[in-house]
Amino acid sequence: MLLLIVKIVFAHLLGDFVLQTNKMVKDINEKGIKSIALFAHTAIHLILLLVVTGFESKYILGVWMLVFSHLVVDIFTKIYLAKKINSIKVLLLDQVLHALCIAGFVYYYYPYAIDWDIVIGKNAIALYSALVLLVYVSPIVIKKIIEQFKFTVPNNGLDNAGKYIGILERLFIFLFVVLQRWEGIGFLLAAKSIFRFGDLKANKEIKLTEYILIGTLISFGMGIGIALLYNLIVSL
Repeated sequence: MLLLIVKIVFAHLLGDFVLQTNKMVKDINEKGIKSIALFAHTAIHLILLLVVTGFESKYILGVWMLVFSHLVVDIFTKIYLAKKINSIKVLLLDQVLHALCIAGFVYYYYPYAIDWDIVIGKNAIALYSALVLLVYVSPIVIKKIIEQFKFTVPNNGLDNAGKYIGILERLFIFLFVVLQRWEGIGFLLAAKSIFRFGDLKANKEIKLTEYILIGTLISFGMGIGIALLYNLIVSL
């Protein structure tokens, strides 16, 4: 079963990210269901799946079903949803749906049981809760604390860049703490100091430097705290 999964995922990655050119993506976006590139892309997946499964007769039906589902998913995400939500959400949803189709393909040949304790057990819920705290709750808490200083941040950077930088740094911190690689936090802080605080110091932006430093320390503290709490819960 594992070998089949590896083969199918490899074919999918080649078809979606290597052999699908920017020109093909643009053609699909512009022409939709009438795009020749859409069907060429589907045909590429068909050929790749047939090759990786060795043209074995037992996989032929499953391959055709998987290719058809791939076409349906692409029409739904790249043509229909692309007009309603941003490209990142389209990409994520597109790949999740493809992953589910692949899971169904594998199950057709090798029925497997899902260990629900792994999916919705204590450790899983603790992880989901930690991610919600890191990604959604922490930015709100930090914003409320920072607002007490009544400092207007110059609007000369990327929109919401600070928010996403904070989310990424907390996710990295969480990973470092869970893996007991505390030195990674030092590296992260050093890298941020070089790239962010260096420019601020050179421009003598004292208030902005202090503002960002306070936010950074709160963010780091919350990331470490959430990770330690997670470790405590999973160890009980």
